[in-house]
Amino acid sequence: MNQTKYVFVTGGVTSSLGKGIIAASLAKLLQARGYRTTIQKFDPYINVDPGTLNPYEHGECYVTDDGAETDLDLGHYERFLNVPTSQANNVTTGSVYLSVIQKERRGEFLGKTVQVVPHITNEIKQRMQLLGNSGEYDIIITEIGGTVGDIESLPYIESVRQLTWDLGEHNSIVIHLTLVPYLAAAKELKTKPTQHSVKALMESGVKADILVCRTEHEISDEIRQKLASFCNVSKEAVIQSIDAKSIYGVPNLMLEEGLDKVALKKLDLPLKSTPKLQEWNSFLQRLYNPNSVVNIGLVGKYVELQDSYKSILEAFIHAGAANEVKVNVISIHSEFVNRENVEDKLSNLHGLLVAPGFGERGVDGKVEAVKFARENKIPFLGICLGMQIAVIEFARNVLGYEGADSTEMNSSTSYPVINIMEDQKDIVNKGGTMRLGAWKCAIKENTTAYSIYGKPEIEERHRHRYEFNGKYLEAFEQGGLKASGLNPETGLVEIVEIEDHPFFVGVQYHPEYKSTVLNPHPLFVSFIAAVAKNKNKK
Repeated sequence: MNQTKYVFVTGGVTSSLGKGIIAASLAKLLQARGYRTTIQKFDPYINVDPGTLNPYEHGECYVTDDGAETDLDLGHYERFLNVPTSQANNVTTGSVYLSVIQKERRGEFLGKTVQVVPHITNEIKQRMQLLGNSGEYDIIITEIGGTVGDIESLPYIESVRQLTWDLGEHNSIVIHLTLVPYLAAAKELKTKPTQHSVKALMESGVKADILVCRTEHEISDEIRQKLASFCNVSKEAVIQSIDAKSIYGVPNLMLEEGLDKVALKKLDLPLKSTPKLQEWNSFLQRLYNPNSVVNIGLVGKYVELQDSYKSILEAFIHAGAANEVKVNVISIHSEFVNRENVEDKLSNLHGLLVAPGFGERGVDGKVEAVKFARENKIPFLGICLGMQIAVIEFARNVLGYEGADSTEMNSSTSYPVINIMEDQKDIVNKGGTMRLGAWKCAIKENTTAYSIYGKPEIEERHRHRYEFNGKYLEAFEQGGLKASGLNPETGLVEIVEIEDHPFFVGVQYHPEYKSTVLNPHPLFVSFIAAVAKNKNKK
């Protein structure tokens, strides 16, 4: 196939309908038919990237191998497709305007008045085609953030209008995800919000080729015909997206609805083979039919918003299915954990994960949680700050370093067991300046870490400024907290563990970012296996 084809996914009526899941599900089906497919996300906010956003604002910040801080939907893309994404897969309004303004300052538009049309839209169109121009993909799916009618989304919708015209017939389609609400009082589904949403899209010059209708109830043939007639689409292009038991069940629902067939037909592409989903369905079979249940406490400071720890929650799903165990995650706000109530909050748990985070709020609660897990032999996994908390707790309560801390929390601590990285000390700008992306880690033999990974060197993704203070390493190892993984070039401690424990591992990196349906992360798989084993032993 010579011409790269483009699929644009827009949303209407309301946000949070699941554009990312629909885009990922379609991509999965196209990939399973043999098409080289990737997905990109265009976000309408003015931040250059999500790296400076509070997790309460936008959920977690996802990190790619090449060090891009991106929207959490890229995590869905990777988990569904089992293919890494990159900086090119996530674009924000901030990055678009920054690029255009930098070009203006360099004099690339000399003599021209720089405007939204054509300069901003040209930049957006260029970014939309960046992955397609690489020759690596047959089909590019582009998710447009926000909702049709938003002021912020207008330049993107205009860019889609221009690009669909530029590309010519059968080289692009627009999928519009919309809501068909059910009114309990009237006992019926209402199509009017969808009609208005499609009208708003058409007023911008963009015609929807396929309607995907989010609904809590089955959409009748009569309603499909009505939507087709009033929204200028064929009846077969009215796709029902009903609530699913799991997001990972959505590709099968879309397969039943024929979303991939309709999309390929409109793109003038052959169906090729029947989608190969055997491994995917094997995962679903294990997910839906667990043999037992384990309760894992997720101790964090952003637990009010589940999306703050989205990749961790999904990694638990993958690892649970691998072990044929249902993982029941119990969110515990670290700010409300203290010495007096820690036993009440944690004693009924089978395992404990202390989550990443920034700043001193809730740190004392995390320290108490780690202490309880260490002393009571509860399987423990610490990620990023969670690993650093394990180091601080061990320093205070085992090594006797009173007041040991991270310089992030206490710059004047007598025992800075966690310290700012040397190359971070002179950095002023906050955005995109942490230690980011994939870095190597050498693993020592005869350790828990080696038994988990089964190889001497790995690569994992990072997002941090502070590190284990190497000058205390000998004291920690003599005390029983071993450094089982080190960066081979800098000596940075990547993994710490305690041997005389059912499972006690802390990692400086973010393993959750690399867990996918078809490749659940070995650290999470081993953690859940240890939790299940320890539960049965008790």
